[in-house]
Formats: sequence, structure tokens, C-alpha cells
Amino acid sequence: MVSVRINSEIRSRAFLAQIYKDIFADDINEKLNKICIFTRGCSQPGNELNMEKKLEKVVFAGGCFWCTEAVFQRFEGVEKVVSGYTGGTIKNPAYREVCSGRTGHAEGVEITYDPEVISFKTLLEVFFATHDPTTLNRQGNDVGTQYRSGIFYTSEEQRNEAESFIGFLEKERIFSDKIVTEITSLDVFYTAEVNHQEYYNQNKNQPYCQFIITPKIDKIKKFYSEKLK
Repeated sequence: MVSVRINSEIRSRAFLAQIYKDIFADDINEKLNKICIFTRGCSQPGNELNMEKKLEKVVFAGGCFWCTEAVFQRFEGVEKVVSGYTGGTIKNPAYREVCSGRTGHAEGVEITYDPEVISFKTLLEVFFATHDPTTLNRQGNDVGTQYRSGIFYTSEEQRNEAESFIGFLEKERIFSDKIVTEITSLDVFYTAEVNHQEYYNQNKNQPYCQFIITPKIDKIKKFYSEKLK
């Protein structure tokens, strides 16, 4: 476990609890606010000028990829977000096949980011603050294995950090229920159809976007304003 060090970078200890409560539930364990202590207490990347960016990738699955894509697109240091499928048993699955639940794929987003600008721990913080990691194969009314919670890492460092972060959440009992997020090495990521890319940005007036995605966007604007594009 990474040592905890409280410093000037720590924001209000209640902000993540408020995000989670407002989006997902009326009653949430108040210890959720300790997430920020874990992430803000660790050393953060510097802002030194880098002539050549050393970008990294990770795939997050947290329910409908329209939501996850919209959230992470807005952060500084995130160079690209692509919606797609991973963790299944067939090649080049189509959306209708994934939605059937028979292919084993999860809807996810491939995030390309600059670790000199945004740390992997910050990405983890946002990931766990904007979906429910305790519901197996479900996010709200979206039910099926394609909506499972998962972190598909591309390096051992990412795996270790993800395991440490979940270990922290469990030890502190941040969530009242057990975290069921899977941590798996990324095998193949299949890009979703064109109409699923930039979905929220192009369909903000759709009811699903207004009632499910926009509240999450409003919360990250409120609590992460200094980290947004």
C-alpha cells in the first residue's frame, strides 16, 4: 500500500462521496471521501516540458461506453478515447452481438493518456467515482455481462496500482458492498461502430444522455474543474 500523505493538493474529503451520492444513490458510505486522500497523497507527475510524449493506454469498462467515453474525453492529458469491446470470445463483434451477452465482451473505452499530465491514479479515481463497482454485470438499468466493471491494463505498473487502489477502497470500506471490478491484462480491443463514437457529444438532447450522462458531466465539471480541458 502506498503511504498516505496529506498535503495542499487534497481537495475536500467529501467531494467524491457527493459525486457518488448525487449520481447513484441516496445513501452512500461517507468514507468514500477518503479516495481523494489516497490519490492526492501520492506523488503526482510534473509538468516539465517533454519534446516527445510517452503516451500510455488502458481500457476501462464501467457500463455503457457512451457514459465512460464522455467522462474521460474531458480531462487534460487524455489524448484519445475510443469506444469498443474487449474480454470476449469472438473476433470483431458487432454491437448487436455484444448486447446479446453471448460473446463475453464488455463495453469499454480505450484511453490514450499522457502520464506526465494526468496520473493513472487520477484516472482510477475518476473511474470509481463515476460508476458503481459493486454491482455484478450491471449499471443501473443496464444489465448483462457486457456492462460489467473492469480494468484492462497494459502494464504491470497499471495492474499493481489498480490492485492497490481497490485494496485501499476495500480496507477502508469505502463502499458498503464488495467491489466486483475485474482486473485483467488487455488482450484485444475492438473499436465499436462509428455511430458509437463521440455519442454524447453528438446526441446531448437524447433522453438517455440528458438523464444518465449529463449529471456525471456536471459533477466532474464541479469537482475536477482544474483538470478539465
